[in-house]
Amino acid sequence: MVVQEIAPGIFSVGALDHDRRLFDSLIPLPQGTSYNAYLVRGKTKTALIDTVDPAKELELVTNLVKAKVDTVDYIIINHAEQDHSGTLPMIAEIFPGAKIVVNDKCLDQVKHLLDIEEERCMVIKDRDTIDLGGKTLEFILTPWVHWPETMVTFAREDRVLFSCDFFGSHYSESTLRVVEWGEIYRASKRYYAEIMMPFRSSVRENLEKVGTLDIRMIAPSHGPIHTEPRLIMDAYRDWTSDTVKNEVVIPYVSMHGSTEKMVNHLTDALRERGIRVLPFNLVVTDIGDLAMALVDAATIVVGTPTVIFGPHPQAVYAAYLANLLRPKTRFITVIGSYGWGGKTVETLKGMLPRMQAELLEPVYIKGAPGAQDMRSIEVLADRIAAKHREIGILGKG
Repeated sequence: MVVQEIAPGIFSVGALDHDRRLFDSLIPLPQGTSYNAYLVRGKTKTALIDTVDPAKELELVTNLVKAKVDTVDYIIINHAEQDHSGTLPMIAEIFPGAKIVVNDKCLDQVKHLLDIEEERCMVIKDRDTIDLGGKTLEFILTPWVHWPETMVTFAREDRVLFSCDFFGSHYSESTLRVVEWGEIYRASKRYYAEIMMPFRSSVRENLEKVGTLDIRMIAPSHGPIHTEPRLIMDAYRDWTSDTVKNEVVIPYVSMHGSTEKMVNHLTDALRERGIRVLPFNLVVTDIGDLAMALVDAATIVVGTPTVIFGPHPQAVYAAYLANLLRPKTRFITVIGSYGWGGKTVETLKGMLPRMQAELLEPVYIKGAPGAQDMRSIEVLADRIAAKHREIGILGKG
């Protein structure tokens, strides 16, 4: 990423990572990612907001050289996770006079994760400010977006919000600013689903908090800069709301075709009843696409055969993921088949303690589905349609 001025005296100095394909050894990155760091120059002081992942430390140092940075007075750490702060020890060594600006909870994290000495740190509180000389940086604590120590930094005079992971996206195109909103909307929604959704209530509270600011530009730690803040903030208001859509997500796996036949029949039956259906064959599914679909869906139907005595491991993973992400889903159920026994339905029920969804009567059969089993699937489709109509997302008729 080249050095670019995003506002007078404010520069992007971070790094692109086109080739990274997995984050936290868990999250797929089909479009790579970026590690955004920002340099803010006032008349008397200079601040560096965040660093980069250790794998890209050379790019950050190169950009600081290109920006002709002789000194840094403050290194602001909005978030202690290593993709933001992993290069902090090196940068702190390069600029030994710089104060590392953290909040109290972040202080604990940088000490234990990065071996930073407490004496180097300047601990701030919510709404504290630093004057750089004509540029005022205000610190706003946003806990659990998505770690307990996260905060954002607001450049008051320039109205730029350095939002950390808030409003970010894993996206490594070389464009610095959002150009095509539809493409960034999808990347941002996926990012929200994978990272922010488990903390939906906290995200919503902090969205209201930063929503009181007069923001002209949002500069996140991942992905392009938002020059129309309203678009991404409105999207977050939608995603964090309690409103669900007339959609059914069906993560499924089938060993010998029986469960797949049931899924196909349910898919057709639901569509006939005016419901949008999003089936995901777990053998080939990008787990990020599944997470994104869970953001809005009113209903989840897990389709799985029994393997020996319990659900297929792929279905176990899907159930674990749903329980971990805790979407605002209102209804959930299970369909599938077994050969001679097992406790698949009971096992899946026990895996969803965090899901505040109503459990609809499962359709779990022995062997291949027959005519009566398919009628049971249609009854389930009727039940789902009735529930959707009951909460006002499916019209009558």
